[in-house]
Amino acid sequence: QERLVESGGGLVEAGGSLTLSCASSLGTESKEYMGWFRQAPGQEREGVAADFFGGNSSAYLYYHDSVKGRFKLSRDNAANSLYLQMNDLRPEDTAMYYCAADCQPMYTQKGWAPHVQSCRFWGQGTQVTVSS
Repeated sequence: QERLVESGGGLVEAGGSLTLSCASSLGTESKEYMGWFRQAPGQEREGVAADFFGGNSSAYLYYHDSVKGRFKLSRDNAANSLYLQMNDLRPEDTAMYYCAADCQPMYTQKGWAPHVQSCRFWGQGTQVTVSS
């Protein structure tokens, strides 16, 4: 069964760090465009970081403005895993974080961004809570 499983969430103080992991059992084509999304209570789900891993271009690398310089997206193909290194965490980063795959990028005024509703595969989510 094709699926994504997240781990690594938890409770951390402001300024702390966490690394989220997403283990994938998807086929190669489904993993070409993957990313991390988050949803806080009462808020819409939003893209946090995403990239197209099917080629060598960095044109599709995306970070939400609020996490630029603090979060880093990476992937280990051998381990079939996607990671999100989160540093200098803030209370406003508190949310359920989801890994998603087989998404479609959309072009915005700020460049390519993941189209949240287009993602075919989703993990169950991992909670990140940042205390002030």
